Amino acid sequence: MRCSIVHVAIAVLMLNATADAASISFSTDPFAGSAALTTPGRQVVGSEVFTTFNITDVFAFDPVVFGISSIQFANDVVGNLPTSGVNGVVLRTFDNDGDPGTPFGAGNAANLIAEQLTSSGAGLFMYFNSGLDLPRLVFSTDLSDNTSDLKVLARFTNLSGQVGKDAFPTITAANFAVPEPSSTLAVMMSAGGLLAARSVFRRRRSRVRD
Repeated sequence: MRCSIVHVAIAVLMLNATADAASISFSTDPFAGSAALTTPGRQVVGSEVFTTFNITDVFAFDPVVFGISSIQFANDVVGNLPTSGVNGVVLRTFDNDGDPGTPFGAGNAANLIAEQLTSSGAGLFMYFNSGLDLPRLVFSTDLSDNTSDLKVLARFTNLSGQVGKDAFPTITAANFAVPEPSSTLAVMMSAGGLLAARSVFRRRRSRVRD
């Protein structure tokens, strides 16, 4: 067992040194400390993480916390999104009313997605906020419901303006993950396992500092 832990630690360190990919992990209750879930009507909770995003990065979501067992991904303008079987959306529609002078925020984006989807369920979406002029990542308690509560998880500070909009088509299902608990060293040493291990290593190192 000790040997296995050492091998995993070495692999994690090698990944840190040789690859640009990062695992951006979300493992805490998105609505913790908020009354959003018990307040009538849609609530949009901010307080997101400010971070950068590169095309090799991976968003990792705790399946228990977010109620999502796997990511069913779609990246398109709203009218081309599948009507069912989707819980991870990169929305390439950047305006909801054809007027660039009016704000396009998380609620507007969520409404467009809800109009398209017919199957209910929690999910995630990335949209481009016109007021902030950058993309944000959002969790919805139900992507098909235009009254569902929303939690903004992250904003991407390196993707402002047209650069950010141009990045949307390059985002794929590979950038979204729901890691499963690793039960064997073989799983940990897989490509996805290495990213998960790196995230765990970072969290543990942070706790030691705290």
